Amino acid sequence: MSTSNQSNTNSLPFLLTGIPGLEALHVWISIPFCFTYVMTLLGNIMVLLTVRLDKSLHEPMYYFISMLAVIDLIFSTAVVPKMLAVFWLDSREIGFEACFIQMFFIHTFTAVESGVLLAMSFDRYTAICNPLRYTTILTSSSTIQIGLLSLARGVGVMIPLMCLLTGLPYCKTRVIPHSYCEHMAVVELACADPSVSNLYSLTVATVLVGTDSVFITFSYGMILRSVIRLPSQEARLKTLRTCGSHISIILVFYIGGLLSMYLQMFPFGLAPHVQVLVADFYLTVPPMLNPLIYGIKMKQIQEGIFKLLGQLAGLSFHKLIKTGQMPREGGTAKK
Repeated sequence: MSTSNQSNTNSLPFLLTGIPGLEALHVWISIPFCFTYVMTLLGNIMVLLTVRLDKSLHEPMYYFISMLAVIDLIFSTAVVPKMLAVFWLDSREIGFEACFIQMFFIHTFTAVESGVLLAMSFDRYTAICNPLRYTTILTSSSTIQIGLLSLARGVGVMIPLMCLLTGLPYCKTRVIPHSYCEHMAVVELACADPSVSNLYSLTVATVLVGTDSVFITFSYGMILRSVIRLPSQEARLKTLRTCGSHISIILVFYIGGLLSMYLQMFPFGLAPHVQVLVADFYLTVPPMLNPLIYGIKMKQIQEGIFKLLGQLAGLSFHKLIKTGQMPREGGTAKK
């Protein structure tokens, strides 16, 4: 294919199918995705506000939790609004550039989240196994640097992949059998050999996930060994509760991601709509669960949220009194 023809075909928009084979049920299918998105926005914004306004939470561990909240918000917003537009309005068209921008955000922040989870495991390892040096190793500035390093790593590994993918000619069809621009679904539309991009993406995913998983496992293994040696049962339980929330997030992230990836690569005879639904839920459910896990498992976050809600309720109450919509004690409301 000539360069001019390739340029012309690559300027055409793609069409998203939604859930293949279940198009008649799109409106009903949209309900849980809309609910999870609203809960994701509310939960993660509440966590961010709590950590921002409660000075007792200005510590590295809670900064990492805030980073996860930001990642979850970006993650969900990159996918769900367009998905709901497909379900509700049959707005299936997505521009060529917009498709790869969406893919870039999804995979970049997957890598960034993996890096932040690794940093959280290092934070807990240092706090429990080397507490005397914790404040000197993990300062506010070093925490920010770790977050920026995770972001740079994610962007750095995704830019070459985007260059490889956008350089392919897409002339088979413009229909993507998915709810968003999923990597494997888009690559299948190329009419050139995508083996280089596939090898690169598989190598990067294996190296990043494999390396991060090994270090995370090592960190929590050392933590468990130290916890067992603690003399106080109360101290052991408190430490396990804190680490338990982190481990829950890690399991949801890695197990869900691996399941989604392998089902796309090896369908195992499953119907296309099952593969798509698994991938959709992987991108939408964990961002909703993360702030719930913080609230249930971490007492400090829970107390901070209650404090914030109490302050908001107090401000609303005083505003109503000031505007005369609520009666003052011993008086009557203005008419």
